[in-house]
Amino acid sequence: MPSVVDAAVPEHRHEHHSGGGFTGAVAAEWTKMWSVRSPYVCLSAGAVAAGIFAFYYGSIARINDKPLQPVGNAPVTSLLLVQFAVVVLAMVTVTSEYATSSVRASLLWVPVRRRVQLAKSLVSAAVAFIAGTLFGVLGIAVAWVPFRGHATFEMSEALSQVLAMGFYCALIAVLTVGVAFALRASAGALAVLFTLISALPSVLTGLGGDVLLTINDCLPQTAGTYVMQGADDAPYPRVAAMAILLSWAVVGHLAGRLVLQRRDA
Repeated sequence: MPSVVDAAVPEHRHEHHSGGGFTGAVAAEWTKMWSVRSPYVCLSAGAVAAGIFAFYYGSIARINDKPLQPVGNAPVTSLLLVQFAVVVLAMVTVTSEYATSSVRASLLWVPVRRRVQLAKSLVSAAVAFIAGTLFGVLGIAVAWVPFRGHATFEMSEALSQVLAMGFYCALIAVLTVGVAFALRASAGALAVLFTLISALPSVLTGLGGDVLLTINDCLPQTAGTYVMQGADDAPYPRVAAMAILLSWAVVGHLAGRLVLQRRDA
């Protein structure tokens, strides 16, 4: 016969629940990402632009009779132009929720705030890695035709560049999520990211000078280029370039986490 104590304990307290936690947060972010049109639009536009720019690069290299180069240089160069497809994809996972106030629901479902940001970063990075890799494969396939013998193809080198493109896109996505959490608005986040990733390197290299070029070497896009192309004239080895890129992603993530922890949604 059950005791009075046993009878007073609700039956559901003896049940073992599964799911939830960080795994549940990641699953929720994955579902939310693919339930709207923006990822499909960003990835489709990025793929089209990557193919066009890679074809253009191969054509220009042939016309200008440039020395033989890895065919993978074409998609790497095109990625510097189309990387904002990945930036926008990662950014809207955060800013769209602030714009609609649905971030409050996300924080109610996953009350550990750092877990929400980490889940968004992980999902965005995974999608960005796949996207960057596919952009690389597509770029190599498209650029090979217009190069017409003005490029070399080695499987190991091409594979290295393609994976490096995925690595670069993944870390840029993590940086983007962090900046988006720190600023919370699409316009502000995109302005900061565009300045940091693209505009600032152009200004610094245009002005020239040892100090400005040294600063440029420490920026994410410059380090990412060295990671993807492995240039012989790089001021530091590829491992150091990867460390610089990773540092930017960590700094962005921590900045977003600080604001998320201290400010109300």
